[in-house]
Amino acid sequence: MTAPHPTPDLFALSEIQGPVLRPRDPGYGDEVTGFNLAALHAPDVVVGATSPHDIVTALRWASATHTPVAVQATGHGANFPIDHGLLINTARMTDVTVDPETRTATVSAGAKWRHVLDAATPHGLAALSGSATDAGAIGYTLGGGLPVLGRTYGYAADLVHSFQVVTPDGTLHETDATHEPELFWALKGGKGNVGVVTSMTCGLLELPTLLGGGIYCEAQHAEPLMTAWAEWIKHVPETMCSAFTLLRLPPIPQIPEPLRGGFWARVAVAWTADPAEGEALLAPLREAAPVAVDLVEEMPYAALDRIYMEPQDPLPARESCSLLRELPAEAIRAFLDEAGPQAADYPLLAVGLRHMGGALSRPARTEDAICARDAGFLLEAVGVLAAPPAAEAIERATASLHRAMAPYGTGLTMVNIHGTPGDAEDRARAWTPEVLTRLRTAKKTYDPANLLRYGHTVTQ
Repeated sequence: MTAPHPTPDLFALSEIQGPVLRPRDPGYGDEVTGFNLAALHAPDVVVGATSPHDIVTALRWASATHTPVAVQATGHGANFPIDHGLLINTARMTDVTVDPETRTATVSAGAKWRHVLDAATPHGLAALSGSATDAGAIGYTLGGGLPVLGRTYGYAADLVHSFQVVTPDGTLHETDATHEPELFWALKGGKGNVGVVTSMTCGLLELPTLLGGGIYCEAQHAEPLMTAWAEWIKHVPETMCSAFTLLRLPPIPQIPEPLRGGFWARVAVAWTADPAEGEALLAPLREAAPVAVDLVEEMPYAALDRIYMEPQDPLPARESCSLLRELPAEAIRAFLDEAGPQAADYPLLAVGLRHMGGALSRPARTEDAICARDAGFLLEAVGVLAAPPAAEAIERATASLHRAMAPYGTGLTMVNIHGTPGDAEDRARAWTPEVLTRLRTAKKTYDPANLLRYGHTVTQ
């Protein structure tokens, strides 16, 4: 919304156990701030939910007062500033219950993947998380969830057994493949279009350790390393997951030496079978170009963050992605022409290609709204926003990169990494026309007043 939304009396919210804050109240700023500082939220009201009851109460109030609603747990995916309306912050709801016999975890709305791993690890179990375990488990999974081990095990949404969700009218639902299956379908890849999830139950993996890390070369060797990687991935089994990335790292203390301040070409790998076999498979990469830093090692699954080394501190970021079908030689050339060593003063922090296929390409066990199963690669780019000139340069470089790679693409994105949602046509690129039509129907059913209209939502 752009016009101010009048804030009605908040008496109906007095039953909420967590804080209920307006813009001038102490603590409001901390309550609305998420990990991605590029999105500066300014809701009329923020509710710090502590339980499903708090969320039910907040949504009933929003429905009665026609107040639009947004949800935030960690704010890693906060690419769109919330202006006016109601923000429900679920960060206090971090409970995780693990059942080692059924190998499942029941995860509350605000839990991070780190909370899930901490609960699962003592049982020798692992969750199908992404490259940053500081991210929220629910929001990640609602977008489908592209795990580090996706080629081996599929999408995070593939392991979901059930959701507890509150629809915008304030009704609490228990949904799975047989109970309200259309609601269940829309929550697996449809992001936050139909309700506010209070918890999910998902499957866990028996995976205490893996082989993972990064092989780093100085960026002047990007072409031979990328060419070797593109050939190598044609022959590796599904138990090998990898990505090629160009990293322009700033000279800041948060980045460890010797990577700090460098320009690197990296292949990140994660291997779940015999470590010795995995090490042998890596030989062609290590021989393709001079290796400056080799961080591949056998590690506890709970140390997954070491593989991609995502930023651990909040920052203002602009992210984007597109899905590619293939990576022929001309696509490699286009990628390097855009972001390679000859691109002086290139403004993007990271530009990479993640190898997909394998379990990511197989049909879902139960229907979902994920539209990336035909992709061979995910192209992703991240820039850190600073002063306006830098932000403008990031926008230009991002647009140019995706334009150059478009001939090799599927025409779609993944909703979690899509970046700032634009107009309806731009938002639609996260789904095929058939899935988008079905998602709009579900939206009309469960959110007829379009209260969940912030972020990457669809129009009815």
